[in-house]
Amino acid sequence: MRAGSRFDRKGLEAAVAGLRGRVTFGAALRAYTSFKIGGPADALVEPADVDDVRRLVVQAHRAKIPLFVLGGTNLLIKDGGIRGIVVSLSKLRAIREEAGAVLYAEGGVGMPTLIGYAIRRSLAGLEWAAGIPGTVGGCLVMNAGTRLGEMKNAVKAVRLVTMQGDVRDLPASAIRFQYRRACLPKGIVVGVWLQLRPGTSTDIARVVKDYLHYRKDSQPLTMPSAGCVFKNPPRDSAGRLLEAAGLKGMRIGDAEVSTKHGNFIVNRGHASAADVISLIHKIRRVIKEKTGIRLDLELKIVGEA
Repeated sequence: MRAGSRFDRKGLEAAVAGLRGRVTFGAALRAYTSFKIGGPADALVEPADVDDVRRLVVQAHRAKIPLFVLGGTNLLIKDGGIRGIVVSLSKLRAIREEAGAVLYAEGGVGMPTLIGYAIRRSLAGLEWAAGIPGTVGGCLVMNAGTRLGEMKNAVKAVRLVTMQGDVRDLPASAIRFQYRRACLPKGIVVGVWLQLRPGTSTDIARVVKDYLHYRKDSQPLTMPSAGCVFKNPPRDSAGRLLEAAGLKGMRIGDAEVSTKHGNFIVNRGHASAADVISLIHKIRRVIKEKTGIRLDLELKIVGEA
């Protein structure tokens, strides 16, 4: 199949046959990203449960249709969208408490929902994630983090559906965590066990509230964005570099470097992925010219132009 061309409907229908979850052909992906940007998917699938995920993986492999899983917030989908099947785990949202201050959360659980659950159970250890809108699965894959901590600090084990359709449970010791990345076998993260610790709900809630206030004061949390765009260079911060270079407020189309935080690009209403990418190129060029530093992306860019 020619690169960039859409998969035929017959192949897509074979890959999703018999699924109990929702299937949408030609779905606009902007509605599924924190950036509110993104072209269409050939097909968007929201599996009903883990068995549905297993069936989808096997059938998609047989039909030679690629899968892409949504979940993290550090994502920009190009304007041409994504070929093949895009998977949303939005229906996998069960949470349960286990012995020893452990929570098991399915991959589609939103981090704000999980934090609220932990507060009600008087379990500490997720306060660092206050204000992160992604899912548990997405935050695991991206090893999401803030200045207070990161996902790897809480992970006890991960449940994965392999590309052969098997369910595999991996202890945290079998996962190599890096800056904003977890090195996992190929597959779909459908659940995560989190090792937390007993606390007092009022104390945990206070820490979460205080950190949310800090983030709202220093980051543009009320505007569509994908979080930090660039990785921090050694012994410095990307946000400081952009601010020092006078780049806050720089704009291409409706994509703008946030006036609150230099390492955020916000969508002021109708930004395209092309606008964001052009702005990224311009930022990199200016910072390279002024400081000699080449900024590496924390943002993940996927899809067709």
